[in-house]
Amino acid sequence: MFYQFNHLGSPDYMKIEKGTDFSFPTHLHQCFEIIILLSGEMEVTVDDKRFVLKEKQAVLIFPNQMHSLYSTQSEHVLGIFSPRLVQAYATKIYNKLPKSNLFQPDEYFVTALERLDKSSTSTEKKGVLYSLCAQFDNTAEYRKRQTNSETLLHKIFSFVEEHFNTDCSLLKLSENTGYDYSYLSRHFKKNIGMPFNAYVTHYRLSHACYLMDNTTLPIIRCAYDSGFTSLRSFNRSFKENLKITPTQYRKTSV
Repeated sequence: MFYQFNHLGSPDYMKIEKGTDFSFPTHLHQCFEIIILLSGEMEVTVDDKRFVLKEKQAVLIFPNQMHSLYSTQSEHVLGIFSPRLVQAYATKIYNKLPKSNLFQPDEYFVTALERLDKSSTSTEKKGVLYSLCAQFDNTAEYRKRQTNSETLLHKIFSFVEEHFNTDCSLLKLSENTGYDYSYLSRHFKKNIGMPFNAYVTHYRLSHACYLMDNTTLPIIRCAYDSGFTSLRSFNRSFKENLKITPTQYRKTSV
Protein backbone atom coordinates (compact mmCIF):
# COMPACT_ATOMS: atom_id res chain seq x y z
CA MET A 1 0.00 0.00 0.00
CA PHE A 2 1.25 3.50 -0.75
CA TYR A 3 0.10 7.09 -0.49
CA GLN A 4 -0.63 8.76 -3.83
CA PHE A 5 0.04 12.49 -4.03
CA ASN A 6 -2.19 14.42 -6.46
CA HIS A 7 -1.51 18.12 -5.93
CA LEU A 8 -3.01 17.75 -2.48
CA GLY A 9 -2.80 21.41 -1.65
CA SER A 10 -4.75 22.61 -4.68
CA PRO A 11 -8.36 23.63 -3.97
CA ASP A 12 -9.55 22.89 -7.51
CA TYR A 13 -7.57 19.75 -8.35
CA MET A 14 -9.43 17.48 -10.75
CA LYS A 15 -8.29 14.76 -13.09
CA ILE A 16 -10.65 12.96 -15.48
CA GLU A 17 -9.47 10.12 -17.69
CA LYS A 18 -11.01 7.40 -19.82
CA GLY A 19 -9.26 4.05 -20.22
CA THR A 20 -9.44 0.31 -20.76
CA ASP A 21 -8.28 -2.82 -18.90
CA PHE A 22 -7.07 -0.84 -15.89
CA SER A 23 -5.49 -2.16 -12.70
CA PHE A 24 -3.89 -0.26 -9.82
CA PRO A 25 -2.44 -1.53 -6.51
CA THR A 26 -3.70 -0.63 -3.04
CA HIS A 27 -3.26 3.06 -2.29
CA LEU A 28 -4.99 6.05 -0.75
CA HIS A 29 -5.06 9.81 -1.22
CA GLN A 30 -6.87 12.88 0.07
CA CYS A 31 -9.19 13.26 -2.90
CA PHE A 32 -12.55 11.80 -3.78
CA GLU A 33 -12.33 9.22 -6.55
CA ILE A 34 -15.16 8.07 -8.79
CA ILE A 35 -14.88 5.08 -11.12
CA ILE A 36 -17.67 4.47 -13.63
CA LEU A 37 -17.66 1.29 -15.69
CA LEU A 38 -18.71 1.72 -19.32
CA SER A 39 -18.32 -1.94 -20.33
CA GLY A 40 -16.94 -5.25 -19.05
CA GLU A 41 -16.18 -5.90 -15.37
CA MET A 42 -13.81 -4.41 -12.82
CA GLU A 43 -12.99 -5.59 -9.30
CA VAL A 44 -12.65 -2.71 -6.86
CA THR A 45 -11.62 -3.22 -3.25
CA VAL A 46 -12.30 -0.36 -0.81
CA ASP A 47 -10.89 -0.88 2.69
CA ASP A 48 -12.04 -4.45 3.41
CA LYS A 49 -14.96 -4.58 0.94
CA ARG A 50 -14.84 -6.01 -2.57
CA PHE A 51 -17.11 -4.78 -5.35
CA VAL A 52 -17.44 -6.21 -8.86
CA LEU A 53 -18.49 -3.36 -11.09
CA LYS A 54 -20.58 -4.09 -14.13
CA GLU A 55 -21.67 -1.84 -16.99
CA LYS A 56 -23.10 1.53 -15.85
CA GLN A 57 -22.21 0.90 -12.19
CA ALA A 58 -19.84 3.12 -10.23
CA VAL A 59 -18.07 3.52 -6.91
CA LEU A 60 -17.43 6.76 -5.04
CA ILE A 61 -14.32 6.41 -2.89
CA PHE A 62 -13.95 8.83 0.00
CA PRO A 63 -10.74 10.69 0.90
CA ASN A 64 -8.18 8.44 2.61
CA GLN A 65 -10.02 5.18 1.96
CA MET A 66 -7.63 2.42 0.90
CA HIS A 67 -8.57 1.04 -2.50
CA SER A 68 -7.31 -1.03 -5.42
CA LEU A 69 -8.57 -1.75 -8.93
CA TYR A 70 -8.25 -4.85 -11.10
CA SER A 71 -9.57 -5.48 -14.59
CA THR A 72 -8.48 -7.34 -17.73
CA GLN A 73 -11.42 -6.47 -20.01
CA SER A 74 -13.22 -3.23 -19.30
CA GLU A 75 -13.73 0.38 -20.28
CA HIS A 76 -14.08 3.06 -17.62
CA VAL A 77 -14.17 6.72 -16.73
CA LEU A 78 -12.14 7.71 -13.67
CA GLY A 79 -12.29 11.01 -11.85
CA ILE A 80 -10.13 12.22 -8.97
CA PHE A 81 -11.09 15.54 -7.41
CA SER A 82 -10.37 17.73 -4.42
CA PRO A 83 -12.92 17.70 -1.56
CA ARG A 84 -12.93 21.49 -1.80
CA LEU A 85 -14.69 21.29 -5.16
CA VAL A 86 -17.65 19.75 -3.29
CA GLN A 87 -17.07 21.48 0.06
CA ALA A 88 -20.68 21.30 1.28
CA TYR A 89 -20.80 17.54 0.70
CA ALA A 90 -17.32 17.03 2.15
CA THR A 91 -18.45 18.87 5.30
CA LYS A 92 -21.59 16.76 5.53
CA ILE A 93 -19.69 13.46 5.44
CA TYR A 94 -16.79 14.63 7.63
CA ASN A 95 -15.75 11.77 9.94
CA LYS A 96 -18.15 9.39 8.15
CA LEU A 97 -17.72 6.55 5.69
CA PRO A 98 -20.28 4.92 3.39
CA LYS A 99 -21.48 1.42 4.25
CA SER A 100 -21.24 0.73 0.52
CA ASN A 101 -19.34 2.75 -2.10
CA LEU A 102 -21.42 1.33 -4.95
CA PHE A 103 -24.05 3.31 -6.88
CA GLN A 104 -25.48 3.77 -10.38
CA PRO A 105 -25.10 7.30 -11.75
CA ASP A 106 -27.37 8.88 -14.34
CA GLU A 107 -25.93 8.60 -17.87
CA TYR A 108 -26.36 12.35 -18.37
CA PHE A 109 -23.88 13.11 -15.60
CA VAL A 110 -21.48 10.40 -16.79
CA THR A 111 -21.34 12.14 -20.17
CA ALA A 112 -20.92 15.52 -18.46
CA LEU A 113 -18.03 14.13 -16.39
CA GLU A 114 -16.27 12.86 -19.52
CA ARG A 115 -16.49 16.34 -21.04
CA LEU A 116 -14.71 18.08 -18.16
CA ASP A 117 -11.11 19.04 -18.82
CA LYS A 118 -8.48 21.63 -17.87
CA SER A 119 -10.38 24.36 -19.69
CA SER A 120 -13.57 23.75 -17.68
CA THR A 121 -14.46 26.51 -15.25
CA SER A 122 -14.68 25.91 -11.52
CA THR A 123 -18.46 26.36 -11.76
CA GLU A 124 -18.71 23.68 -14.48
CA LYS A 125 -16.60 21.26 -12.44
CA LYS A 126 -18.60 21.85 -9.27
CA GLY A 127 -21.92 21.48 -11.08
CA VAL A 128 -21.09 18.01 -12.40
CA LEU A 129 -19.28 16.76 -9.31
CA TYR A 130 -21.97 17.99 -6.89
CA SER A 131 -24.62 16.29 -9.05
CA LEU A 132 -22.78 12.96 -8.89
CA CYS A 133 -22.22 13.28 -5.14
CA ALA A 134 -25.91 14.10 -4.70
CA GLN A 135 -26.90 10.97 -6.63
CA PHE A 136 -24.62 8.89 -4.42
CA ASP A 137 -25.95 10.58 -1.29
CA ASN A 138 -29.58 9.88 -2.23
CA THR A 139 -29.16 6.14 -1.65
CA ALA A 140 -26.08 5.99 0.60
CA GLU A 141 -26.01 4.89 4.22
CA TYR A 142 -23.18 6.09 6.40
CA ARG A 143 -21.30 4.98 9.48
CA LYS A 144 -18.98 6.92 11.76
CA ARG A 145 -15.27 6.25 11.55
CA GLN A 146 -15.36 3.75 14.38
CA THR A 147 -11.89 2.41 15.02
CA ASN A 148 -9.17 4.37 16.78
CA SER A 149 -6.94 3.89 13.74
CA GLU A 150 -9.53 5.34 11.33
CA THR A 151 -10.23 8.31 13.57
CA LEU A 152 -6.60 9.10 14.36
CA LEU A 153 -5.42 8.93 10.76
CA HIS A 154 -8.30 11.20 9.76
CA LYS A 155 -7.19 13.71 12.42
CA ILE A 156 -3.58 13.54 11.21
CA PHE A 157 -4.50 14.12 7.56
CA SER A 158 -6.76 17.02 8.53
CA PHE A 159 -4.00 18.52 10.67
CA VAL A 160 -1.52 18.43 7.78
CA GLU A 161 -4.04 19.96 5.40
CA GLU A 162 -4.60 22.84 7.81
CA HIS A 163 -1.00 23.39 8.96
CA PHE A 164 1.30 22.29 6.10
CA ASN A 165 2.40 25.88 5.41
CA THR A 166 3.14 26.71 9.06
CA ASP A 167 4.33 24.59 11.99
CA CYS A 168 3.51 21.02 10.91
CA SER A 169 5.82 19.12 13.22
CA LEU A 170 5.14 15.90 15.11
CA LEU A 171 5.40 17.87 18.35
CA LYS A 172 2.65 20.24 17.21
CA LEU A 173 0.57 17.27 16.04
CA SER A 174 1.01 15.68 19.46
CA GLU A 175 -0.26 18.83 21.16
CA ASN A 176 -3.17 19.03 18.73
CA THR A 177 -4.34 15.43 19.09
CA GLY A 178 -3.30 14.66 22.67
CA TYR A 179 -1.37 11.56 21.57
CA ASP A 180 2.22 10.77 22.51
CA TYR A 181 4.83 12.00 20.02
CA SER A 182 6.51 8.59 19.65
CA TYR A 183 3.20 6.75 19.33
CA LEU A 184 2.07 9.06 16.53
CA SER A 185 5.33 8.50 14.66
CA ARG A 186 5.04 4.69 14.86
CA HIS A 187 1.31 4.65 14.12
CA PHE A 188 1.63 6.80 11.01
CA LYS A 189 4.53 4.88 9.52
CA LYS A 190 2.88 1.52 10.20
CA ASN A 191 -0.40 2.50 8.50
CA ILE A 192 0.81 4.77 5.70
CA GLY A 193 4.18 3.26 4.90
CA MET A 194 6.28 6.41 5.27
CA PRO A 195 7.48 8.62 8.13
CA PHE A 196 5.26 11.56 9.08
CA ASN A 197 7.93 14.12 8.17
CA ALA A 198 8.32 12.58 4.70
CA TYR A 199 4.57 12.80 4.18
CA VAL A 200 4.57 16.49 5.13
CA THR A 201 7.44 17.15 2.74
CA HIS A 202 5.60 15.42 -0.11
CA TYR A 203 2.46 17.38 0.69
CA ARG A 204 4.38 20.66 0.60
CA LEU A 205 6.10 19.74 -2.67
CA SER A 206 2.75 18.84 -4.20
CA HIS A 207 1.35 22.24 -3.23
CA ALA A 208 4.44 24.00 -4.56
CA CYS A 209 4.06 22.19 -7.89
CA TYR A 210 0.46 23.33 -8.06
CA LEU A 211 1.51 26.95 -7.50
CA MET A 212 4.21 26.72 -10.16
CA ASP A 213 1.76 25.13 -12.60
CA ASN A 214 -1.08 27.56 -12.04
CA THR A 215 0.39 30.91 -10.97
CA THR A 216 3.19 33.25 -11.98
CA LEU A 217 4.50 33.57 -8.42
CA PRO A 218 8.30 33.52 -8.09
CA ILE A 219 9.71 30.13 -7.13
CA ILE A 220 10.84 31.42 -3.73
CA ARG A 221 7.28 32.57 -2.98
CA CYS A 222 5.91 29.16 -4.03
CA ALA A 223 8.37 27.57 -1.61
CA TYR A 224 7.50 29.79 1.35
CA ASP A 225 3.74 29.58 0.70
CA SER A 226 4.07 25.78 0.77
CA GLY A 227 5.72 25.67 4.17
CA PHE A 228 9.43 25.53 3.33
CA THR A 229 11.54 27.78 5.54
CA SER A 230 14.33 28.42 3.03
CA LEU A 231 14.91 28.25 -0.71
CA ARG A 232 17.87 25.97 -0.07
CA SER A 233 15.80 23.32 1.74
CA PHE A 234 13.10 23.59 -0.94
CA ASN A 235 15.59 23.08 -3.78
CA ARG A 236 17.17 20.12 -2.00
CA SER A 237 13.84 18.40 -1.25
CA PHE A 238 12.54 19.09 -4.75
CA LYS A 239 15.61 17.59 -6.44
CA GLU A 240 15.66 14.56 -4.13
CA ASN A 241 12.01 13.70 -4.75
CA LEU A 242 11.29 14.88 -8.31
CA LYS A 243 14.82 14.37 -9.73
CA ILE A 244 14.81 17.83 -11.33
CA THR A 245 15.23 21.36 -9.98
CA PRO A 246 12.28 23.70 -9.39
CA THR A 247 13.54 25.93 -12.23
CA GLN A 248 13.56 22.96 -14.63
CA TYR A 249 10.09 21.97 -13.48
CA ARG A 250 8.79 25.52 -13.99
CA LYS A 251 10.04 25.49 -17.58
CA THR A 252 8.25 22.21 -18.34
CA SER A 253 4.96 23.45 -16.85
CA VAL A 254 4.82 26.66 -18.88
